[in-house]
Amino acid sequence: MVTESDIEHIAELADIGISRDEVPEFTRQFNAILEYFEVLDTVEGERAPADGITNVFREDEPRPCLPQEAVLANAGSTENGFIKTPRVM
Repeated sequence: MVTESDIEHIAELADIGISRDEVPEFTRQFNAILEYFEVLDTVEGERAPADGITNVFREDEPRPCLPQEAVLANAGSTENGFIKTPRVM
């Protein structure tokens, strides 16, 4: 069972703003979701039959790629033969 302090901790880790008034409702909903998983764990299923299963995806076929110069010509910024992008962090 998830407690209100667990919900507050999860909200902090996920960097989402949950007001103190919302914590009891989130706790109830979170525990309800976990109860559904407990029900699913009790279901005994059968494996799908292997007969008649076909791959609907195409086979991988090597094709020529664009030359590096053509790719870099479309880039906004380049550096040492690579596409330069803004820092993420």
